Amino acid sequence: MVKDLFERIQTNKGPLGKWASQAEGYFVFPKLEGELGPRMKFQGKDILNWSLNDYLGLANHPEVRKADADAAIAYGAAYPMGARMMSGHTDAHEQLEKELAAFVMKESAYLLNFGYQGIMSAIDALVTKNDIIVYDVDAHACIIDGVRLHMGKRFTYRHNDIESMEKNLQRATKMATETGGGILFITEGVFGMRGQQGKLKEIVEFKKKYNFRLLVDDAHGFGTLGKTGAGAGEEQGCQDGIDVYFSTFAKSMANIGAFVAADKDVIDYLKYNLRSQMFAKSLQMQLVVGALKRLDMLRTMPELKANLWKIVDALQSGLKARGFDIGSTQSCVTPVYLKGSIPEAMALVRDLRENYGIFCSIVVYPVIPKGLILLRMIPTATHTLQDVSETLDAFDAIRERLDNGTYRRLSAALIAAMGE
Repeated sequence: MVKDLFERIQTNKGPLGKWASQAEGYFVFPKLEGELGPRMKFQGKDILNWSLNDYLGLANHPEVRKADADAAIAYGAAYPMGARMMSGHTDAHEQLEKELAAFVMKESAYLLNFGYQGIMSAIDALVTKNDIIVYDVDAHACIIDGVRLHMGKRFTYRHNDIESMEKNLQRATKMATETGGGILFITEGVFGMRGQQGKLKEIVEFKKKYNFRLLVDDAHGFGTLGKTGAGAGEEQGCQDGIDVYFSTFAKSMANIGAFVAADKDVIDYLKYNLRSQMFAKSLQMQLVVGALKRLDMLRTMPELKANLWKIVDALQSGLKARGFDIGSTQSCVTPVYLKGSIPEAMALVRDLRENYGIFCSIVVYPVIPKGLILLRMIPTATHTLQDVSETLDAFDAIRERLDNGTYRRLSAALIAAMGE
């Protein structure tokens, strides 16, 4: 008998979905209101917000807001219509690509409508069934989904583990020799949950022993790392060794869209083979003009990045001084690791928001191992040192309540009901 396709989803909502009735609207899908920035409103209350990827504070910068508004008046939200190959190509798109390529020190670049589907499509276009992919086990979901499109073999290595990388490069080399294909190695410039940088310098060094091409997703590194803000490759002094550089506009640029940069022949190939761009509408002119303005500010206003790192250093050093575990972050991403169940995490976050006015993202199983709670904070250039001080005091208080069992008692009924 053929089962009803939807029968499974009635009883199995998934590891996150099973919490929907308790979590939706508060812990997941919360509605933040007001002007984007450190001070917003949540359910009618003022909160100090550490949950936006607006690293450089451009989202509400008056120059950015004016550029976006002017572009909207000039072009509307539709222009240009059609895919780039057909009718959606403009001088402004080409100009942005030239400036992005120069900024990340590559020969050429190509715009993507959206980061997630853009990198999926890039992975799909770069490999054939004879090629082998080697990638980090902690890679972002967009990379994992891109790899799933691959019809050939793929190997994962332990997160940022040099020995595991080499072992899997050896396996891939042996297999590629048999299939007659090549090897695509994928990692991230900055891992968005833990804040660690990818081992780019060490991976590039492997090129002396193994024949592979390197694709780096630098969504969190672009604009925040490196002397000029060109990302993790610049930070580690190995930008030349990155064959395909990818980043999104959704973080430092506070916009929609993304780009991929590489040698001209690679970009020329991708222009004619990236299915997500060939068969989709061109990035709107309003977003392109806005991105040009934002990129100009990244180049000409180093104080944005300087302000960001002043806050990052104060927050991370303050947390460590008070005995908090922030792991091995090497970026702006600031994780705080605590021990507890999902119901305890829910009680803790509710306390943090309702009684201390602190809003940050909560990350639990299956994203991180069971029994751990990760409170993920994203400092920005628009936060203040007073914001940092206020947050550190609040974290001291919630840690004490977690350690003395307050949150376990408050969540006892939910723990029993959900079997946690």
